[in-house]
Amino acid sequence: MSLILKNTSNEYYFDSEGCYITELSNTEADAQLSIAQARITPGVTTSWHKLVETTERYCIVSGTGLVEVGECPATQVTSGDVVIISPMERQRITNIGEDDLVFLAICTPRFKPENYQDAQ
Repeated sequence: MSLILKNTSNEYYFDSEGCYITELSNTEADAQLSIAQARITPGVTTSWHKLVETTERYCIVSGTGLVEVGECPATQVTSGDVVIISPMERQRITNIGEDDLVFLAICTPRFKPENYQDAQ
């Protein structure tokens, strides 16, 4: 079945993680994938967290960040970079630039709030 999802709102909501989120695609009709756009203001670091049974990818659209995943060293990321985060990997990202850091958070299977866990 083909499906076209029309973006009816460009409004972001502020997430408890510390960033602004707008869901672009997160529906039971396409349960294998979700896409959200995240925006982090300069100087902000998201909370440590992990996702149960969900692989997440950060596709950096604009800005400069410092990403921390699992035991990997903190790594600078910028436009065009992709970070692949395995299920249950502790993760966070910091906006180290002067402009907003914007990235797509692509999850497989789709993101469900019950799969989110704090990882302090």
